[in-house]
Amino acid sequence: MAYIDYYKILEVDKKASAEQIKKAYRKLARKYHPDMNPGDKGAEKKFKEINEANEVLSNPENREKYDKYGEHWKQGEEFEKAKQQQRSYQQSQNYGGFAAEDFSGGEDFSDFFQSMFGGAGTGFGRSSRGNASGKFKGQDVEAEINLHLRDAAKTHQKTFEINGKKVRITIPAGIADGQKIKLKGHGNPGFNGGPNGDLFITFNISEDQHFKRNGDDLNSRVEIDLYTAVLGGEVKIPTLDGSVKLMVKPETQNNTKVRLKGKGFPVYKKEGEFGDLFVTYHVKLPTHLTEREKELFQELKNLKK
Repeated sequence: MAYIDYYKILEVDKKASAEQIKKAYRKLARKYHPDMNPGDKGAEKKFKEINEANEVLSNPENREKYDKYGEHWKQGEEFEKAKQQQRSYQQSQNYGGFAAEDFSGGEDFSDFFQSMFGGAGTGFGRSSRGNASGKFKGQDVEAEINLHLRDAAKTHQKTFEINGKKVRITIPAGIADGQKIKLKGHGNPGFNGGPNGDLFITFNISEDQHFKRNGDDLNSRVEIDLYTAVLGGEVKIPTLDGSVKLMVKPETQNNTKVRLKGKGFPVYKKEGEFGDLFVTYHVKLPTHLTEREKELFQELKNLKK
């Protein structure tokens, strides 16, 4: 397996912080996302490489193993367990005065993995004197899914690819930004008949031009003209399921907030339950007034004296 420099793929330094890695991933994922590059095979390949690099470097345990074992990082856990088994075996057995092979220092990772995971020879894990027949769970896998706010507001299915395999999941309405779910058995294959690892998916929810989410509630800002604010009138308010008409009371002040009950975000895994939508009115003052309009405003000002 050729060495892949995940740091280089994400364009970060090896000492980069978790936050720097996260920012780099999001920037590159947006740049090379298939939706932004339809039909571009090169961008599609780059997008897969970016996701693969992020799966490793965004997980502290995976990153530590990758830094230590390089291309063999997925088998790092099995390597450590095998070393521990070997040490235990040394304490209870010897073969005609010859101690079992010691992996404790100066080990050649490549030789070990070659013998343990498919290579020829009689290395530990394949020779009759070894004791590596234990079943080991496969490596867990981390992945991220980017969703628009409106997509997160409805239950829908999504298909994506992990390690060359297509995975289809149903995303419940109301999923939160940063929320993580586990798909049992969808990680890397187990060793020696052991169970597969698990797949952990983190959801990144992008913002919407009309709404800002706050838990199950939504906030929006709607402009109304000065005349509607003063005299009252009707205004259209966008919601997740279309526009609604709302009556503005006369003499409505700037930054007045009104609540539309049940027009917020769906509550996660509680069908039929929704938060509220809070609308803040922003009174827009008229510009480019004519001389006559200015005179009328002056008359109003004089009336208030």
